[in-house]
Amino acid sequence: MFHALADTSRRTMVDRLARGPASVSELALPLSMGMPAVLKHLGVLEAGGIVVSEKAGRVRTYRMTPHALALAESWVAERMALLDHAADDAPLPVKLPERAPVAQLRSVEAR
Repeated sequence: MFHALADTSRRTMVDRLARGPASVSELALPLSMGMPAVLKHLGVLEAGGIVVSEKAGRVRTYRMTPHALALAESWVAERMALLDHAADDAPLPVKLPERAPVAQLRSVEAR
């Protein structure tokens, strides 16, 4: 799924499909790419379980799957919880002794 969302063009398509179903030509319009490239990107999204397509006559329409991004959301939420827990258990940083300013060290050396 993350591979499918890694590309900017595919994320643009997902943003559009989040508002409702769209034909391939509607999805291609803002992308400035040829139809073969658009179809390849849609194939990646479909293989990732993010979109499904239906063909009626000559028109293929894509739509988001009902729980398309729930898996990614739960994976990220689990990792965030682990990070929060790890941060809670992390030892406090050791405070390093303060160093004298360089100008002060030079005045000591000059004596």
